[in-house]
Amino acid sequence: MLFNSYTFIFGFLPVTLGGFFLLGRIGRRGPALAWLFGASLVFYAWWNPADLPFLLVSIAFNYTLSLALRRVPGGHLRTSILGAGVAANLLFLGYHKYAGFLVASINAVAGTRLPAIHRPLPLAISFFTFQQIVFLVDGFRRRRAATGPLRYATCVSFFPHLLAGPIVQYSQLMPQFTRRAILRPQAMMIAAGITIFTIGLVKKVIFGDTLARYVPIAFGAAASGLELTLVEAWAAALSYTFQIYFDFSGYSDMAIGLALMLGIALPVNFNSPYKADSIIDFWRRWHITLSAFLRDYLYIPLGGGRAGHLRRYVNLMVTMLLGGLWHGAAWTFVAWGALHGLYLLINHAWRAAGIRTTVPGSRYAARLVTFAAVVIAWVLFRADTLDSAGRIIGAMFGANGFVLPHAWSARIAALAGGGAPGPVARGMGTLGGGSELGWLAASFVVVWLCPNTQQIMAAWARSHFASHAMALAEPAHLAWQPVPRWGLAIALLAFIGIMGLTRASAFIYFNF
Repeated sequence: MLFNSYTFIFGFLPVTLGGFFLLGRIGRRGPALAWLFGASLVFYAWWNPADLPFLLVSIAFNYTLSLALRRVPGGHLRTSILGAGVAANLLFLGYHKYAGFLVASINAVAGTRLPAIHRPLPLAISFFTFQQIVFLVDGFRRRRAATGPLRYATCVSFFPHLLAGPIVQYSQLMPQFTRRAILRPQAMMIAAGITIFTIGLVKKVIFGDTLARYVPIAFGAAASGLELTLVEAWAAALSYTFQIYFDFSGYSDMAIGLALMLGIALPVNFNSPYKADSIIDFWRRWHITLSAFLRDYLYIPLGGGRAGHLRRYVNLMVTMLLGGLWHGAAWTFVAWGALHGLYLLINHAWRAAGIRTTVPGSRYAARLVTFAAVVIAWVLFRADTLDSAGRIIGAMFGANGFVLPHAWSARIAALAGGGAPGPVARGMGTLGGGSELGWLAASFVVVWLCPNTQQIMAAWARSHFASHAMALAEPAHLAWQPVPRWGLAIALLAFIGIMGLTRASAFIYFNF
């Protein structure tokens, strides 16, 4: 089921909220959590009922393992149980997600004819597997497990974060389900949740889905071997850059808003990543919970930067390569991770050298360079093959000449009273004309000049979650308050977002 669908907004959500609060009012926590767990399973199975057993088996296995970790007093046995559990989770994920890719790669390199493996990928397998690895390790470090199977299962399957995060630590989420306050509807929480959900809906439906119309045209042309002009290539790369931001940032906002309606606070996952002035800063702002997972459960266990600069660089590259592979079983994702690993190596080396720039405007220049580097990397992330990615990146740097698209040249020639454009004004016609450029301009304004969701909600968040990640924001340019003018503004945005639901489109990160 999609957050951005009439079925979810007008059917599933009100029924789930109503049932949860009704059971919370007339009974104890158990029936309310059981209702929430059941609703989350319906939400998950709505997409493909055949995927449900994978989720249930994963939950049962990891809960049993967490009990074993709690009962074993310590020593090597306890560490071995954790290692076996993490390995089993990774094998479970690896078989379903990477077996086919591995066999195809072996056949291509070694010339073998191993039978191809084609398995449909269970929905959100990466997210619920990583989520439970976090719970296992968190429980191991704190020597405690979920207090009961229902609470554990509800935390893992909690529908707002089940399909695409945020990835939540045990210590962040589990205690919230023990609070009696969540069993009663809280007006301020619901109002704030609706506000954040609506902002996310508009990001996804109005910006993300509109830009998604232009992306396949240019990337498909490149995959077919066609040449793009410089303008077309940059328009395609920028369109995807903003599409994936509005799509995934929109999902994260919607997830946080939905959880707040139920009295649960999820961590922030985005903090204006395209305003970053370095790649290090970018990864502190983009998909924050995944970045934290890779840091805490991969980079630091590998040794982090404790063994000198060279070891740090090796650990950074390994982390980013695996982070790229986590996104998908394709060499394009590996290349994307490797490129970001190279970016981070250069960034850390620059800082280690103690280079400081005091030229006026240097911060804005750094932001622009960082943004351009991220845009180039997104081409690898989106392209079907390394060859097509190379064609687009080459065109972005003038490999096909510094020419305008044919349609533009024809229009300019007509306005000038001339004839048909010359042969240098070639192009595959992949650019969406003025509409695409208009949406790109609007995207720049929203992403670079407007306050983000955390900034808008920062004052309210600080008053309700003094120590929560939602309060970590720059000074707000706007401050949300539960007052009529804000109610009217959010109602208008909700109307725009709902009217934009002409067709339900899946979120990009559902593929990972």
